Amino acid sequence: MPRKNFAKSLGFTPTPNFGVSLPGKRGFTLIELLVVISIIGFLATLALVSLNSVRMKARDTNRKASMKQVATALDMYYDANNAYPSTSSWWGECDSYGSHPLSGSNGYVPNLAPTYMSQLPLDPKGHNANGPGCCYLYYSNAADYKLLAHCTPETGYSSSDPFYDPIRPTWAWQISTPGGRNW
Repeated sequence: MPRKNFAKSLGFTPTPNFGVSLPGKRGFTLIELLVVISIIGFLATLALVSLNSVRMKARDTNRKASMKQVATALDMYYDANNAYPSTSSWWGECDSYGSHPLSGSNGYVPNLAPTYMSQLPLDPKGHNANGPGCCYLYYSNAADYKLLAHCTPETGYSSSDPFYDPIRPTWAWQISTPGGRNW
C-alpha cells in the first residue's frame, strides 16, 4: 500500500505543508481568537458610549418637558388667582434649598400641586447627599416667577435655546416670566 493511501486509510489527510491533520479538528489559532475578542470589546465600548449619550439627551428632554408642564400649571394658577405662588427665596426639593415636598402649601412651588398638576417634578438625574446634584428651583414675587433646572445641561447649551439662563449660562436651564428672567 503506498504511503499516501495508508495515511488516508487511517483517517489522516495530507496538507499542503506535508503535515497531516485530523478530520473535523480544524480550530482557530490563539491570534484569531484574540483579534475577534478585541473587535467585540471595541464594538461593546462604542455601544455603551452611544447609549450613554442617548440617556443624557433623554434626561435633558425630560427636564424641558417637565419645566413646560410646570409653566402651564403656573399659568393656570395665575388665571385663577391673579398672582403666581410666591416664595421668599429660592425653593427646591434638594437639600441645599429647603428639601421642599412635591405638593401642598410647602411644595417647592407652593399650592401648585395637586390642584393644577398631580405633583411637582423631580430631576431625572436626581440628587445625592455627597454633592450638589440636580434639582428644580423656584422663586417668585407673585408678579413674576423663575423656574430653574439646577443642573448642567448634559447635551450642551446655547444662547439661542429658549431655556438658556443668562445669569447661569453653563449650569442651569430656566423658564420664567419676562420680569423674572434676570433673577
